Parts: sequence; structure tokens; C-alpha cells
Amino acid sequence: MLQRHQPFNEEEGTMLEQIIQFVKSHSDCFERHLAIGHVTGSAWIVSPDRRQVVLLHHAKLDRWFQPGGHADGDPDLLGVALREAEEETGLHTIKVVSPAIYDVDVHTIPASASEPEHLHYDIRFLLEATTDQPFVQTAETKGGRWVKEDEIDKLTTEKSIIRMNSKKK
Repeated sequence: MLQRHQPFNEEEGTMLEQIIQFVKSHSDCFERHLAIGHVTGSAWIVSPDRRQVVLLHHAKLDRWFQPGGHADGDPDLLGVALREAEEETGLHTIKVVSPAIYDVDVHTIPASASEPEHLHYDIRFLLEATTDQPFVQTAETKGGRWVKEDEIDKLTTEKSIIRMNSKKK
């Protein structure tokens, strides 16, 4: 799947190459115990009209991100993205728009009391959900919401969020 992904820009292309090399070098790349980093799966959830996206306010990092999380050994990253999206949002109408990779990103996760600083090699998929359901609040988030695509930059300056929003859906 990584070999078939077409990066949006040079920055994403560089990260794609980093992820490919990481996966080739670490047979346990999907395991959270790999302290230098691990592959994660995320969901870019859009509304049926493609004018809104789901963002979650991350509790520990105090920033807005897309749903996603650890693979915990599961190499089915689309399945991971779906599972994390449902768990973190509470939305029950989530469906896959395409099984192809939508975006890739490599980012640093700061050290915590239980983990050293490490990298997330994040594989993102395009999903869709209806906007008529309430969000759940989890221990990992301060809540979630639908955000109009032209208002995303009011909540975040995260390059990867801006990049995903710039892609044609």
C-alpha cells in the first residue's frame, strides 16, 4: 500500500520514504513497545457533502487532531483507523471512502512519565460519517466536533491537518 501511495507534495513524499524505510527495517514496527517509534493508523473523517471534517481536542497535547491511534501489533491499518475513529468519536455511521492510503505523516510524540520521546509513522485513511450523531468524550480527548473545512485554520496550524484538508476528497 505504501508503494502505491501518491504523495500530495514533497514534504509528504519525504515522510512516505521515511515510513517505507522504517517498516523495512523493523519487523515489529506495528508494536507499541518499539521505543523509537511505531506505525499508527488514523482517520480523516469527512461529512457526506465533504464540507466538514471531524477533529478531536487531544487531552495530553492540548491540540486538535484527527482520530487515530496505536496498531498494537495489527498490520491492518485501515481496520485500526476505523476502530480508533469509532472509539474516539462515538460515531456509528462511519464508512470507508477508499481502502487506499489518503495521507502519511511522521511526527514526534513528546516524552511522558511512561514513554520516552518517539515517532509515530502515521498512515491515514479517508472515511465518511453523517453529522447527526453526538460525540462521546473519552479520557484521551476533551471532546470532538465537526469543523467546516474553511474554519480548520482557526483551531490548528498543524501542517498535516492543513495538508489533508487541502487534498481533493
